[in-house]
Amino acid sequence: MSDFSEELIRPTTEDEQGEPRAPSGTGMCFPWLQKHIETIATGGKQEKDFAQTTSACLSLIQEALLKHQWQRAAEYMHSYFQILEDSDSNKRQIAPEIIWRLGSEILYYHPKSSVETFNTFADRMKNIGVMNYLKISLQHALYLLHHGMLEDANRNLSQAETWRYGEKSSSQEVLINLIQAYKGLLQYYIWSKKKMELSQLDEDDYAYNTASQNMLNHSWKTSINLCALIQIPGVWDPFVKSYVEMLEFYGDQDGAREVLTNYAYDEKFPSNPNAHIYLYNFLKREKAPREKLISVLKILYQIVPSHKLMLEFHRLLRKSENEEHHKLGLEVLFGVLDFAGCTKNITAWKYLAKYLRQTLMGSHLAWVQEEWNSRKNWWPSFHFSYFLAKSDWKEDKALACEKALVAGLLLGKGCRYFRNISKQDHQVLKKKIKQMKKSVKKYSIVNPGL
Repeated sequence: MSDFSEELIRPTTEDEQGEPRAPSGTGMCFPWLQKHIETIATGGKQEKDFAQTTSACLSLIQEALLKHQWQRAAEYMHSYFQILEDSDSNKRQIAPEIIWRLGSEILYYHPKSSVETFNTFADRMKNIGVMNYLKISLQHALYLLHHGMLEDANRNLSQAETWRYGEKSSSQEVLINLIQAYKGLLQYYIWSKKKMELSQLDEDDYAYNTASQNMLNHSWKTSINLCALIQIPGVWDPFVKSYVEMLEFYGDQDGAREVLTNYAYDEKFPSNPNAHIYLYNFLKREKAPREKLISVLKILYQIVPSHKLMLEFHRLLRKSENEEHHKLGLEVLFGVLDFAGCTKNITAWKYLAKYLRQTLMGSHLAWVQEEWNSRKNWWPSFHFSYFLAKSDWKEDKALACEKALVAGLLLGKGCRYFRNISKQDHQVLKKKIKQMKKSVKKYSIVNPGL
């Protein structure tokens, strides 16, 4: 047998005219695959020691994949296929899944591969790795979806949905639910298209009633497929969002709220920031009370203190009549600016500059000191160095002014960042810089009142 790469990409020769093979639409052929399938199907076994070659091939294939050397990886796959005939039953059992993962990756990126080639490989591997049938079917469907082949993907999922092998295990049940859920997502996509079409029709038009009924049929099918999955503990963001959108569209606010509440608060589900974001956005659309919104974002703050919604959380806390919320509002702003990705966020600095000043004016020096004590050893170099003062002024003068006020309030007028910005001669910002100096002189926590 010739090298794998030659068998993979070369046109068929006369000697192979009568040889059974897996065909493709790009001149690629798989006589090697057919031979191995026949060998396994007839129980054939070659008395060879494959251990060293298969182990070496696996390492070489992995290296080639990491370097995106698809042709080289394909060449090594020729030797690795021998693992299907290994005398070690454990190796034979896990081999189909390994071959599927490696082979599908190669065929996905190989320059001479095609959808037809991938389909052939997937169908063959389903029959070889019968225990992996559901997993391969799902990944095959996702590949087809990626290529816009919705009908083929749906047909693939429908076949997998009815497949059974032996007694149904818990892992098979989860995969079947996942397959049904992806069918639901396909139906949701069709429903979304019909929803868009419906929005362009007149409600008195006969076509409107027909389109509305078609939408209802698809939403019913989608609900059945999605509902089972989202009851299982896991992270099911796209499925939950799709299901909730349909519930809201048909006016089932209570149902949507229940789904999102369970997804966010059920202890059996893993911690998931998005679950709280979805619930918050839903409650916001419902115009829920401020206290309810605060309670949702408070949990999100504990999970992701740098999330962009934290600035909105700060605004809600600031408007609250609860003094503890006012204190938390200060903590939230410091928490956001602890993260490197937020250092240039001018909104966060504006909020902190303004709120620091208000907090100190309101005789809550202890709040500020509590937050500053855990940061005074690293914030000066992280935010307020002389180098940053120069670069910030050059890149964004408004940002530099906000940061300078914060630096002055926390570190005093001797802070190099504050000194550098306060001595800048800028006609437009002249008044702002003057006010900044007065605020620092009056409210700085370093020698307050001097």
